[in-house]
Amino acid sequence: MKTLSIIIPCYNEEATVQKFYDETKEWMKKVPAQIEYVFVDDGSRDQTLPILRELAELDQDVHYISFSRNFGKEAAILAGFQYAKGDAVVLIDADLQHPPSLIPTMWNHYENGYDQVIAKRNRTGEKFVRKRLTNVYYKLVNRLVEVEITDGVGDFRLLSRQALDALLSLTEYNRFSKGLFSWIGFHEKMIEFENQIRTEGTSKWSFASLLNYGMDGILSFNNKPLRIAIYSGIGITLFGFIYILFTLVNYFLHGVETPGYFTTISAIILLGGIQLLFLGIIGEYIGRIYFETKRRPQYLVKEKN
Repeated sequence: MKTLSIIIPCYNEEATVQKFYDETKEWMKKVPAQIEYVFVDDGSRDQTLPILRELAELDQDVHYISFSRNFGKEAAILAGFQYAKGDAVVLIDADLQHPPSLIPTMWNHYENGYDQVIAKRNRTGEKFVRKRLTNVYYKLVNRLVEVEITDGVGDFRLLSRQALDALLSLTEYNRFSKGLFSWIGFHEKMIEFENQIRTEGTSKWSFASLLNYGMDGILSFNNKPLRIAIYSGIGITLFGFIYILFTLVNYFLHGVETPGYFTTISAIILLGGIQLLFLGIIGEYIGRIYFETKRRPQYLVKEKN
């Protein structure tokens, strides 16, 4: 019999992790496979880890890994992938916004030969502003990056062992899983589900963390911002030469004029802002190179069973 590993990153999920396990356990009765649960505790500060210990004592199919501190969801996903032993894996959140009822359908598609079975949610019930900002972000990022990232597609998916091994062969430190899932390719199947509103616990994603995550997505899979900096620099330089030429002609025709305060200040602010913007872009890439060369581990394990 084949084995299915269910990978569940957890961070302060004491309100939902037991309910998630109970509900998933029921749905797994419909999957003709040996089930392995891999919970990854990302340095939770509540009672998540004690609950996982209890689950592991009661069910030999429950395994858990607990980090020494909070390393972030990308590190938790990677740890789950590295520890999973299944012929296929399902990556799913513990907050029940990813419905476990979809896993039997995912398994059926896997049995039919698909290497990635991707769950795509609609955005029913989301706040209007967030929905619009998300839509604009995906349009922007797909114009910039070399892989296609679909709106509504997140981490919730099934991966075959072949697809999983391909992901694990990518050893980069700065990981953006949405892009990596798309980059590896393989035979994909998309299924849709209704957006689930969180009923217990609180979201771990603040506006700042979502913004940083969005920047990771833009910078991880392309160098177009650097190209934009080059082209902008060329354009501004040409404009500067034209302005100098215009000033020189004006000098010969009309003589010396008193320089305008507005023109001077505007030029300083505009050029200074552009320089700082592009220095920031270059700095982001240099920072990523810096972390890649350190080769630090993605996470440290404090406890596991």
